[in-house]
Amino acid sequence: MSVNKVILLGRVGADPEVKYMPSGNAVVNLSIATNRKFKNQESGNYEDKTEWHRVVFFNKPAETIGQYVKKGQQLYVEGRLQTRKWQDKDGIEKYSTDIISDSFTFVGSKSDTQSFDQSSKANESFDQTPATHNDDDIPF
Repeated sequence: MSVNKVILLGRVGADPEVKYMPSGNAVVNLSIATNRKFKNQESGNYEDKTEWHRVVFFNKPAETIGQYVKKGQQLYVEGRLQTRKWQDKDGIEKYSTDIISDSFTFVGSKSDTQSFDQSSKANESFDQTPATHNDDDIPF
């Protein structure tokens, strides 16, 4: 048995653009940024590290993302990793690993999205600390 599961909570890097495949199926490619805060062992200062993730949505989810999601909005995404290979214009083999999303959830209120000012908050981190659980919350 194996598991290929990805869960992200991050901010959308650009307004999504819905494209259509020859079959008529909708597709959206998004970049989602996640941050983590860590303590630099040498300086003792806390630092932020941003990772960018390529996420792909298909069909109805792609259309919904295209209609409602804007740059800077926080999005919760679940999916699976998929690596693809292609040749660039010089014939060199390239690889890309994408997250193929099968579900997503809007995070925050509509007013949060509208008031998000990308220029002033582009480097602002958001808390991704895992929730703490009491033993009473565990179902076994």
